Amino acid sequence: MNLCFSSNALTLEPPKLHPFKTCYLSQPPFTAFQVNPTPFCSSQVSTLLQLTRSTTSKRVFHIRANSAPPTVDETKPCSFRERSPKDVNVLVVGSTGYIGKFVVKELVKRGFNVIAIAREQSGIRGKDSKEETLKQLRGASVWFSDVTKIDSLENSLESIGCPIDVVVSCLASRSGGVKDSWKIDYEAAKNSLVAGRKHGAAHFVLLSAICVQKPLLEFQRAKLKFEAELMRETEMDQNNFSYSIVRPTAFFKSLGGQVELVKEGKPYVMFGDGKLCACKPISEQDLASFIADCVMSEDKINQVLPIGGPGKALTPLEQGEILFGLLGREPKFLKVPIGVMDFAIGVLDFLVKFFPALEDAAEFGKIGRYYAAESMLILDPDTGEYSAEKTPSYGKDTLEEFFERVLREGMAGQELGEQTIF
Repeated sequence: MNLCFSSNALTLEPPKLHPFKTCYLSQPPFTAFQVNPTPFCSSQVSTLLQLTRSTTSKRVFHIRANSAPPTVDETKPCSFRERSPKDVNVLVVGSTGYIGKFVVKELVKRGFNVIAIAREQSGIRGKDSKEETLKQLRGASVWFSDVTKIDSLENSLESIGCPIDVVVSCLASRSGGVKDSWKIDYEAAKNSLVAGRKHGAAHFVLLSAICVQKPLLEFQRAKLKFEAELMRETEMDQNNFSYSIVRPTAFFKSLGGQVELVKEGKPYVMFGDGKLCACKPISEQDLASFIADCVMSEDKINQVLPIGGPGKALTPLEQGEILFGLLGREPKFLKVPIGVMDFAIGVLDFLVKFFPALEDAAEFGKIGRYYAAESMLILDPDTGEYSAEKTPSYGKDTLEEFFERVLREGMAGQELGEQTIF
């Protein structure tokens, strides 16, 4: 069984260039290089030389995937929300993650100037090259940098040569390990806030998780600490800065780990009676659309926004029944007592006292246990119970449609990778 948890003055404005191809330099004297299929005019050459010389000393290697660097007209004394999307610069961190890729695509489709920060080796276990990243983020300006190092990120933003209006953070720990959670969910997110603010960001959209309502895990505590700092930043500068915190329920891929196994004739595994928890799963495209709404929508300013997909909340039992129904088979379930996980976690917690290297293994066990028993729905503070009725719905994609597609096409593009718990 697989579990996934979902557990931010002077403007250089060169003449418009013809479409170009990205090119790498083996020993580049410049940090950017654009190949134009037609000859440059003298002013274009001059502009490019000024841009590359100004950034050479930074030694930050980057590649643009669109035809010109994003620019804005800073003479307008108005909020970025009063401009056309084409005049709004949106910085996306975590751009190569499961949700980040769809957020970039959605923002590009809506006409924003998207600046995507990516690792040189991205994807699951760093399997994607720069070339593959450029394909995935087509239409955005792609800059390779390290969000875990504030100097690297700030140097990249300085090299871009234009102000940032909005930061969208889709950062999330890939493993949920203790150190990785604090490094990504808190430190990297904070770096994005600090660097973004330094370069003019007036709004920050954070992809968080609905499970932070009941924080029992390290990644949840790390996310909450950053949420608090984001709110504090707004309180200190209410006239010039705002945030939108998006807390989605379960992603489709986190519920798809058993589809191919069941297709092969194996039983659907669930804990207890399959009714211990429920969720309103949301597709990556619908979530990306909601996050993109947060960039300009004034009704989402300074709000914590829990969001689920369309339809009723589904328990693991109901999810399994949908899957067997699509296969035209009688349901076959394997019910595992939740106490099995409690025993394993207890053993790991004991061993960590003597073998600190097992800290992450113990944390992974707790993550698995959490998602086996806790609902991804609004937690009603009055009753202490999860409420499907109070959990907002958004979008049109359903889990049944997702299961049907996976049965037909497989899980390509939906791999859990380092988020596979067991």
